[in-house]
Amino acid sequence: MRFGDEDTSVTVAMEQGVAQVRLDRPAKLNAVNPAMMTAIEEALAYLGALDELRCVALAGVGRSFCVGIDLAVLASGGIGALGPRTHGDANRAQYCATGGRALPVPVIAAVHGHCFGAGTQIALGADLRIAAPGARLSVMEMKHGLVPDLGGFVLARGLVREDHWRELVYTAREVSGEEAQAIGLVTRVALDPIAEATTLAHEIAGKSGAAIRTAKRLADAMCNSTATQLLQSESDEQQVLVDMMIGKAPTQ
Repeated sequence: MRFGDEDTSVTVAMEQGVAQVRLDRPAKLNAVNPAMMTAIEEALAYLGALDELRCVALAGVGRSFCVGIDLAVLASGGIGALGPRTHGDANRAQYCATGGRALPVPVIAAVHGHCFGAGTQIALGADLRIAAPGARLSVMEMKHGLVPDLGGFVLARGLVREDHWRELVYTAREVSGEEAQAIGLVTRVALDPIAEATTLAHEIAGKSGAAIRTAKRLADAMCNSTATQLLQSESDEQQVLVDMMIGKAPTQ
């Protein structure tokens, strides 16, 4: 399934509970413009409504994962007002990255080639990131006199040590996939990150759908809940799963 047009699109292919999602603008190294944002938004809405969905493997088509915001957009005046909240606590641009966390199942990003600016933040919106050793990652906004604004500060929390994140933001320097793993920006490296992400996605998809979605909810709550709240949520969620197991409620 294709969202957007042939020049600026996101594609989704389902296979055994796994959604293979591709940023598909290879001629522009999958640079994000308003049309791409719309395609991402539509793809997220489609995925969120799929009962059979168990896991998502996200990658870029061509030489790169995503080179960031299309500079032509900045040259033409930007993407509009950023203050209004259009997607819960996020604006439209932020939702391109935070929407991965909002999906009810795990998202695995496979990073190769360039992963700059908005691309890095979209990758951070995934639950897990598998990068090629030679991938080039950068929180690049400072080079243009800007700061990360696709939810990067929220998404990096709990993943990248704070001083490492500050350095990445302040300097806009590039790191390899291997260094990104060392500082927590990616989960691990693999020579073929797309194949590795696909294998892992199918492993996850083979588990209980109800348990997968429950685990995602609890994992999302880890950074924002008190210990008391998280312990209660853990107990409440587990009770539902136990009741399913012993036949008190329908399984998924």
